[in-house]
Amino acid sequence: MAEKKRILVVDDEPDFALLVQGNLEKEGFDVDVAYNGVEGLEKIKQNPPDAIVLDVMMPEKDGYEVCAELKKDDRFADIAILMLTAVADHVTSTRYSHFDGMSMEADDYLPKPASAEEITDSIKSLLNMT
Repeated sequence: MAEKKRILVVDDEPDFALLVQGNLEKEGFDVDVAYNGVEGLEKIKQNPPDAIVLDVMMPEKDGYEVCAELKKDDRFADIAILMLTAVADHVTSTRYSHFDGMSMEADDYLPKPASAEEITDSIKSLLNMT
């Protein structure tokens, strides 16, 4: 049997992070959680996952900073990144807009509230499992 794909969920909302973790585990993924960008980067550097579900707005280090740091580092540049944000895509006066998310080197982008199915489908697609 193939080894389980490892996913890291990085979100500062514990309830949401645990919900995403539970749904991905039901789909057969091995899932770990980090609650801010700094903790997420530490976990990635210790044991790189196959994919990351990354919230944009977080304390200490936001999702854009985490994504940029990972994509600049050859050791982590190939990790698939799905960015999530609660900021509406029509808001252009903030750096947390849909445009900014897509202009980053994230591999996919979903606005919150994304359904468990949307997140799972995106991760499976990014990992060529569909």
